[in-house]
Amino acid sequence: MAVSTELASFRLFSGMLDRQRLIRYWGALLAIELFASLFFVAGTYGLIVPLAKPATTDSVSFYAAGALAGAETPQLAYDEAQHYAAEERATEAGIDYNFFYYPPIFILVCAALARLPYVAAFLLFETTTLAAYLLVARAILDKPDPVIAFPAVFWNFGFGQNAFLTAALFGAGTLYIDRRPVVAGLLFGALCYKPQFGLLIPVALAAGGHWRAFAAAFASASVLSLLSLAAFGWETWHNFLTAASASSAVYESGRIRLSGYINLFGAVRHLGGSPGLAYAMQAGAIVAAAAFVACVWRGGFSLPIRAASLASAALVAAPLALFYDLVLGELAVLWLFRAGADNRVTDWEKIALAGLFVLSLTPRSLAEFSHLPIGVFIPLVVAALIVLRVFRCTLGAPMRLEAA
Repeated sequence: MAVSTELASFRLFSGMLDRQRLIRYWGALLAIELFASLFFVAGTYGLIVPLAKPATTDSVSFYAAGALAGAETPQLAYDEAQHYAAEERATEAGIDYNFFYYPPIFILVCAALARLPYVAAFLLFETTTLAAYLLVARAILDKPDPVIAFPAVFWNFGFGQNAFLTAALFGAGTLYIDRRPVVAGLLFGALCYKPQFGLLIPVALAAGGHWRAFAAAFASASVLSLLSLAAFGWETWHNFLTAASASSAVYESGRIRLSGYINLFGAVRHLGGSPGLAYAMQAGAIVAAAAFVACVWRGGFSLPIRAASLASAALVAAPLALFYDLVLGELAVLWLFRAGADNRVTDWEKIALAGLFVLSLTPRSLAEFSHLPIGVFIPLVVAALIVLRVFRCTLGAPMRLEAA
């Protein structure tokens, strides 16, 4: 009787997560997020309480790099003092420094944005990349679900980050991999601007025998690298490589808040573990994620399963991943729901995803309050759900709640 009561409770809770109710929940959440956005913007400009010092967003880092390129000194984007001075010129003196460790490929985008005033550049980049992400999300689900209300969308927009662009390229690449492999490869290759999220793409393409896409991805990354080399010179690339090789000291030290990490490296450091242990755990995650992706892509699974596996594993494997990068995790969830058309989303999966949705509302604050690396649980649980889905497909029997 106790088991029956528990199962009934799960079914009742799962029934509250049907499509129509989710649309209403997401609509309410979107309204709350819009209000919170206005509140944070007002707070950033000191309209609520006086600020001890000026505040800005991560996008000022991109703008400063672009401004330095526009001044024909792109190599100074990797000089912390010069880059910080450019950030202050774009906003106000006394802001916190925002690091820039992107390859010169991304400065191609930054230089174009820096032709506009800072706020206009911020809005243009965020709205256009958000639109691209939403188009990809709609294509994956083939239905107008309000994915704009996902919490990571709010965080990425608020911090002025580029996770929308990453997810759009990643998602479009997986959408086209079977139908237009060359186009898919070109899109995957463009992810070289943020290489930590492209680590497993060669593994997937090779394991699946997608050699045309593999070649196109290599060509895309090579052409973008050569374009940036022609535009900004070898000195810029040399300074990038020097800065990138020294960046580990920044990530280990906590100068970037450890509560914002969502990978095993950040979790170990957040708990007080040594850098050596953190690197070892992250290396293990990379190996495990690569092995999983290779098995799935070689195993002839449907596109939604392959795409969900790659997106979730890429987030787990990334040596650097922060809470706004959960947009890529949302992409994995979209593919998981698309896979549910043939192998339904179970009650357990609905409940787990609802819990992750709540955690992703404010993962950094929860981590600081609890002193636990809350963020890392989100990509790990998403990956675990997809691993279980792969097992369900392999066994050929739906893992229903009743069977549990």
